[in-house]
Amino acid sequence: MRKMLNAVSRVLSGAAQKPASRVLVASRNFANDTTLEIKKCGLHLLEEGPPVTTVLTREDGLKYYRMMQTVRRMELKADQLYKQKIIRGFCHLCDGQEACCVGLEAGINPTDHLITSYRAHGFCYTRGLSVREILAELTGRRGGCAKGKGGSMHMYAKNFYGGNGIVGAQVPLGAGVALACKYNGKDEVCLTIYGDGAANQGQIFETYNMAALWKLPCIFICENNRYGMGTSVERAAASTDYYKRGSFIPGLRVDGMDVLCVREAAKFAAAYCRSGKGPIVMELQTYRYHGHSMSDPGVSYRSREEIQEVRSKSDPIMLLKSRMVNNNLASVEELKEIDVEVKKEIEDAAQFATADPEPPLEELGYHIYSSEPPFEVRGTNQWIKFKSIS
Repeated sequence: MRKMLNAVSRVLSGAAQKPASRVLVASRNFANDTTLEIKKCGLHLLEEGPPVTTVLTREDGLKYYRMMQTVRRMELKADQLYKQKIIRGFCHLCDGQEACCVGLEAGINPTDHLITSYRAHGFCYTRGLSVREILAELTGRRGGCAKGKGGSMHMYAKNFYGGNGIVGAQVPLGAGVALACKYNGKDEVCLTIYGDGAANQGQIFETYNMAALWKLPCIFICENNRYGMGTSVERAAASTDYYKRGSFIPGLRVDGMDVLCVREAAKFAAAYCRSGKGPIVMELQTYRYHGHSMSDPGVSYRSREEIQEVRSKSDPIMLLKSRMVNNNLASVEELKEIDVEVKKEIEDAAQFATADPEPPLEELGYHIYSSEPPFEVRGTNQWIKFKSIS
C-alpha cells in the first residue's frame, strides 16, 4: 500500500511541476487545418499561376514557425559572435528573408537540388544541416559542415551545392545541375537562386538561353530584397520586373514575405519543370533586416524607419503567427514555448561552436577530392608539403 501511495504521489507532483501553459495547450482543442487566402502572383507568359487559396495544417504551421524562428535566431547569434570576433571574414545574414528558404523547401522534394549565393545560412538549415554544424562552420571549427574550412559562403549538404562567393556564378552551375537531372532521366529539378544585385550579370542571360534551348528543369529564383549591397533596385536596374527578365521564359512574381505564397509558387514551378516544359523564372519580393554583410551597417542608404515599417507590417514570422492564432491552429502560449526551445537550441549550438577545436594545420590539404588515393600538396613554398586525404 505504501509503494502505491508513493507512486501516486510522484505522478501528482510531476503534474504539478508541469508549466501551466503546457497543461493549457494539451487541454485545448485546435483545428487540424484551415483554408487561407494568399496574394495572387504576377504572371509572365503564363495563362494560369499558383492558386490564390491554400490549406495550412496545424502540423505544417508549427513546423514552418519553428524553422523560421530557428533561422532568425541563428542569424542573430551569428551577428553576436561576429561582433565578438569569434566569427571572422565575410558574413551575410538573411534575417527577414526566412519565408524564402522555408517556403521553397516546403514546395519541393528532398531529392531536388538547390544552389544559391553567399547569403546561404537559411538554406543550409532547411536543406538538412543542423544549427551546430552551421555555427561551427562559421567559427571555423572541426565540427562544422565543411570541417571548418568553408566558412560563411561555402557550406554544403546533400543536394545542396552552396554557398558561392562569386556574384551570379552559381546560376550557370545550377543549370548544369538541371542538365544532369535531365541527362540522367531523373524526375528532379534544380532551384538556382541569386539576388537582385546579380540579376544584371551577363552570365545569367547566357544561362537563360541555354536552359530554354535545352528545356532544362531549372527554376531561376531572384531573391529581390530591394538592395544590391547599398544600391536600391531602382538605381541599379532599368527594369525591376525581375520575373520578366527571362523574356522568352515564363515567370512568376511572388510575395517572398509569406511562407505560404512561396510554398505554393515553388510547387507550381516545380510541377511546370517536371512536366518537360523547360525552365521558369521566379522573383521573390523580400527584405533583409541586416546590411548587405556584417561590414555594412545597413542604414546609410535606407532609413531606420523603413526597416521598422517592414518589421511591423510584413515580418514573415509575425504573419504566420497571426494566421495560426487567428485560425485556432495554435495558441500564443504554445508558440512562446517553441521560441524558448529554439533559443535553447541556438545557445547550445553556439557553445559547441566556440568550444570545438579548430582543424589542425596538417589537415589543410584534406578533402580536395571526394575519392582519391592520398597524395602530397605543395604548401606556400616548395619545401612545405601537406598530405591530402579524401
